[in-house]
Order: sequence, then C-alpha cells, then structure tokens
Amino acid sequence: MHPDTITRRFNRMVDLADVPRIRLHDVRHTYATLALDNGEDLKVVSDRLGHANVTVTAQIYTHRSVGKDRQSAERIAGQFFGKDWAMRA
Repeated sequence: MHPDTITRRFNRMVDLADVPRIRLHDVRHTYATLALDNGEDLKVVSDRLGHANVTVTAQIYTHRSVGKDRQSAERIAGQFFGKDWAMRA
C-alpha cells in the first residue's frame, strides 16, 4: 500500500471522528506521551513502540509534562509534612 493512501485513510477517519487533525506520525508520540503521563510503565511503552531498550524511549518520548512536576513536589512534601499537609495550607 502506498504511504499516501494510508495517510488519506487516516485523515478521513480523523475527520469522521471529529477530533483535531494531527499527522499520522504524531499518533505514536501522542500514545507514548499519554501512556507515560498516566503512569504506564516505561518498559511497557518501550516494548509497545518496538524500541530495543527503555533508554531510546526515554530520550525520545519523555519530557516535562505540564503539572507533573507539581504532583511530584506534592508527593515528596507529603512525606515530610504528612499526606494532608496541602489541605492545611
């Protein structure tokens, strides 16, 4: 099958689904980002993407996601001040 045929079919499905249009290649990045942001194991994501090792996945697909740094800081602060510390502040 010609690559342009696949792209046209993908774009048609995206239009029918009434979701924002992205490039077919971006689906891979979107999957990896959403999976990792939702706590999926890096090794699982790496395997699903077909990477030889998790280092490749980490270098390409992991980045600072909005809000993740705050969640991490709050979890660590909870270790120091107790889990309900944020409610007292």
